[in-house]
Amino acid sequence: MAKKQEQETARTEVTEVGRNVLRMELPIRMPGLGHVNMYALLDDRGAAVVDPGLPGPANWKAIQDRLKQAGLRTKNVHTVIVTHSHPDHFGGAARFAKEADAEVIAHADFRFGVLESSDEAEVSVDDLAVQEDDEAHRRVLQRWNHKTPWGGEHPRPGFRTRMKWRAARMLGRSFIPGITRPVSQGDSLRLAGREWFVTHTPGHTEDHICLHCPEEGLFLAGDHVLPTITPHISGLAISQDPLDNFFDSLDRVGALPNIETALPAHGHPFSDLKGRTEAIKQHHHERLERVKSIGRELGPANVQAFSQKLFKPRSWGGMAESETFAHLEHLRIAGAAEAHRDDQGMLVYETG
Repeated sequence: MAKKQEQETARTEVTEVGRNVLRMELPIRMPGLGHVNMYALLDDRGAAVVDPGLPGPANWKAIQDRLKQAGLRTKNVHTVIVTHSHPDHFGGAARFAKEADAEVIAHADFRFGVLESSDEAEVSVDDLAVQEDDEAHRRVLQRWNHKTPWGGEHPRPGFRTRMKWRAARMLGRSFIPGITRPVSQGDSLRLAGREWFVTHTPGHTEDHICLHCPEEGLFLAGDHVLPTITPHISGLAISQDPLDNFFDSLDRVGALPNIETALPAHGHPFSDLKGRTEAIKQHHHERLERVKSIGRELGPANVQAFSQKLFKPRSWGGMAESETFAHLEHLRIAGAAEAHRDDQGMLVYETG
């Protein structure tokens, strides 16, 4: 079976994908992903970079190689834009801030990790602005041990990754960046010599942003719209219905006029942004119908049971349960499912 675009191994070549916009593929090893696209937006001050990969020396070495090909050095990077709070998108940001005094831009609700309760963010922009990065890092590592709202285990990185992150914190090398310029829907940024506008696109994460350049018809899509796969929709969110937020965000993006090229965080640039948003929505509507069918088959069942019917065994675990929970809650809020807790405190759902 041919690989999906997003699974392809990172190429070392730097390519121009728009006027003063370069695509730099950085290697990653994550389920279903083989690279992340770091975009460099060139101007007379140097460059802004978007989504500088995972934390760690291997990624930093790849960044240095790509920058060198473009005639740039670390000190030429004056700004880092982070589309959302996943480590493969902000991992290099703290180092750019430290070594180049780069400004770090992300949504005002930027947070990393998971939620301790329905109304408390793991690490918010305000937290990062007033506390040491080490403290933010410590809180993230601790709270992965909490139970999920449906009673299961939190999705979290593997043991070796968590130990590396603990070691980094102990050595004073936290990778969680301080956000020096939080942005919101409609804000404008001067990048690559022209105006780009922030579109807030919650769904994949609540703090996800995309950037739109009307002058060139370019759209920096992050993980919100990917060319051949659909992003994970987590049930671990402050929002009661993250899937509904995602649908709204897809509609907002699909309505943007005159988009010629979408630049995703994984996979290749593509042209039909509206068509892709509709295809992703259709995928999730079909999944909602499948969840209702599973409910009729199982009768009252917990999230894990639904998840193991919805996903193949290789995908079973916390992430699959989280996305299943998001779909079940969407149905419950819409009146197409009911929920209660059993004697063990596990959520049990019934679909009509």
